[in-house]
Amino acid sequence: MTNENVSDGTSADLPHGTSADLPQDEMSSAALSAQFPVDDKIPSIPDRMYFRIGDVAEIAGVQPYVLRFWEKEFDFLAPIKNAAGQRLYRKGDVESVLLIKRLLYLERYSIEGAKKRIKELRKQGGLGDAKRERGSLDDHKLEAIKLAKEELRTLIDLVS
Repeated sequence: MTNENVSDGTSADLPHGTSADLPQDEMSSAALSAQFPVDDKIPSIPDRMYFRIGDVAEIAGVQPYVLRFWEKEFDFLAPIKNAAGQRLYRKGDVESVLLIKRLLYLERYSIEGAKKRIKELRKQGGLGDAKRERGSLDDHKLEAIKLAKEELRTLIDLVS
């Protein structure tokens, strides 16, 4: 049986609130990795004044439409637009994007939860530190994640 609609397994391909209509334990390791990517490297922000949406998308590891969605959801994320209407992000905007990504993808906050967490960080005065942290994963955490992924793949292969 062939499937004409092949998906890359990203959450954008899934109906809102579902995981391909499969229970969590039946999802393949490839689908889990695609749905919840964990970067092995910490994104670095080049020393420039302005970044276009494609540059920011590449740095953050998300698609440009995700950035446009986040602009609507997070009022503090508001890049300026040039005369041609192209979005121009400042370095602080890129740090905000990386913070949002960390909260949503790594710490598994909902959009509303991420908004509340950012508001809390602002009140506590820790927003700047949180932006600069950029979801850094030290070598120990990366090794633990890799080991867990290998173990999950082994278990899925055994069950399959």
